[in-house]
Amino acid sequence: MSGVLDVRDLIANYGGRNILDGVNLQVHAGEIVTVIGHNGAGKSTLLRAIFNLVPRRRGHIAMNGRDVMGLASDQLLQAGLAYVPQHRSVFPRLTIEENLQMGGYLVRDARVLAQRIEQVLELFPVLKTRAGQWAGSMSGGEQRMLEIARTLLQDPQLIMLDEPSIGLAPKMVDAVFANVQLLRDQGKALLMVEQNVKKALSISDRACVMELGAVRIQDQADRLMQDERVARLYLGQR
Repeated sequence: MSGVLDVRDLIANYGGRNILDGVNLQVHAGEIVTVIGHNGAGKSTLLRAIFNLVPRRRGHIAMNGRDVMGLASDQLLQAGLAYVPQHRSVFPRLTIEENLQMGGYLVRDARVLAQRIEQVLELFPVLKTRAGQWAGSMSGGEQRMLEIARTLLQDPQLIMLDEPSIGLAPKMVDAVFANVQLLRDQGKALLMVEQNVKKALSISDRACVMELGAVRIQDQADRLMQDERVARLYLGQR
């Protein structure tokens, strides 16, 4: 069965060296798929390659059966694929409300944009109560929520998240992951790269283990948590 996202035999190359070496994966609607692996395994490069942000790549990428391999990043966004990068991407000297307006630049209908902004503010109450605050003065977790809220203004079918919990206090990690689950429950497809393996697997439906640019293991997330090798290498269990 095809998914919202289908990736087959994806190869990505930087400076003559393959970082991705034939990756295959699927993500379906209403599903969280997490990619885990050690630093340098190619996890972040995978998301960047799917979003056409690497210099050279080969393979097949489809959204709902439509070939999107040749589309530029802005066209991928219009096709329903959104990407929240690892590093903070808010406009620090704009307010929360202005950041959301910037995130809706592809929405041509002002009434639709206003409705979507109201919807995401209801989803993230902390943003609603502080809409006039400069984004740069928010905590890291709040900025991450703003990035996700801004992404939702395009009404994407699939959201890719690169290390959504990085640098966050435990309380904010819980809040961010709770919102990821909420998006899944609303029918969104989510592909997530995350170093907090135990927390990520606990909220995921399926997971992939990457090593040396390839997916070595794919399984249900709860089964991977019981896998001896995964537990030893990624969960710190003996």
